[in-house]
Amino acid sequence: MRLLGLEINRSKRLAPADDRRGWRRVVYEAFAGAWQQNVEIKTEECFAYHAVFACMTLIASDIAKLRVKLVKQSDQGIWSETTNGAYSPVLRKPNGYQTRIQFFEGWILSKLARGNTYVLKGRDGRGVVTSLHVLDPNRVKPLVSDRGEVFYELNADNLAGIDGPVVVPAREIIHDRWNCLFHPLVGLSPIYANGLAATQGLKAQHNSAILFANQSRPGGILSAPGRIGSETADQLKADWQANYGGANTGKIAVLGDGLKYEAMTLSPKDALIVDQMRWTAEIVCSTFHVPAYKVGVGQLPANTNVQSLNVEYYSQCLQGLIEAAELCLDEGLGIGEQFKLGTEFDVDNLLRMDSATQVDVVQKAKGVLTLDEQRRKLDMGPVPGGNTIYLQQQDHSLAAIAARDELLIAGTNAPPAVPEEPANDNPADAVAASLALAARVRRRIRMKGASNA
Repeated sequence: MRLLGLEINRSKRLAPADDRRGWRRVVYEAFAGAWQQNVEIKTEECFAYHAVFACMTLIASDIAKLRVKLVKQSDQGIWSETTNGAYSPVLRKPNGYQTRIQFFEGWILSKLARGNTYVLKGRDGRGVVTSLHVLDPNRVKPLVSDRGEVFYELNADNLAGIDGPVVVPAREIIHDRWNCLFHPLVGLSPIYANGLAATQGLKAQHNSAILFANQSRPGGILSAPGRIGSETADQLKADWQANYGGANTGKIAVLGDGLKYEAMTLSPKDALIVDQMRWTAEIVCSTFHVPAYKVGVGQLPANTNVQSLNVEYYSQCLQGLIEAAELCLDEGLGIGEQFKLGTEFDVDNLLRMDSATQVDVVQKAKGVLTLDEQRRKLDMGPVPGGNTIYLQQQDHSLAAIAARDELLIAGTNAPPAVPEEPANDNPADAVAASLALAARVRRRIRMKGASNA
């Protein structure tokens, strides 16, 4: 067995992760005994159902179109976009044969279709991740050693540079998975839950196509007044089918010997094919957590606010997938909150408001955002003097209001001040008042001395 390009002998036992249903099962039983009754649910065929295809491609394209930012945490705990020579290049161009959008679309489609996404890391001589490759989930198998260590067995993949079976440790694989109902290393696709509805919808479409190819006529009964043998009946049936069935439906038939043709009709209840198709499509949408109106099934909600509808779609369908991908990227690249460096999908384009609401929100944020930051929301460049926050003159800072309150409190608790005597502006009067005061002081001193004697 080769491990990272080296031939080694296994000194530890590696066993496939047991999901308690077998590792790969292409055919699922919708109910006990379904396989014996030829009721099969094949994953690949379910992809052909319009609701499954629409939900998967909608989710994948909506996430893939979001730009991935490298963000850095400041000392104040604020995350802002940054660049780094070790991580920014691989986020802009994950590999040599895919664009960023194609890479993340493949990532999400693999997770939706198989419940698991396996991404192989490519490193340079420094050990820095320089390329990322989404692998075919059918060619990857998780292995668990007897000591609980996780490895992955990879089969040949020319695009990823794997020329044969190889076992790699978990640190070389980014494994994004969800719906791990049976094993923590084995994800489960929503098709596990909606496969029967998708198969039913496909069969309804197939039968409907056959019916409409026969001009929407389900068939009929050819009867004779007397008894006829089985050979004669088979011959009449074959002749009628050949001459008046399929493309020949509608031709004029000439009957003899009392033969009579009675066309069969569908009851109004049996003819509600559209309602049945809508029901199966709604089941598929519910398992992918996609609002039905997003894929053309059901009515658009009465609320016509674009942003509120997108927020609902984001919170119930996309947010979990986006957060999981961000965390897997952080761990795969060796960054995260502990390093104050991480990845983040830019959801502004996804939650974009209508033009009138967007301008109104930007206007109301003038006391929080600078003018340049407001213009950036509208894809407009900076202007001179736009790097500061503008407020009206009567607005005061919280610090100024707090200082004013402290002065008011101090003034209320202070004792009343003693009023000062008014100043005398006449110099002559001031001199006379001083002499009179001195005379009174001398007189009091003499009187005090006399009393003491």
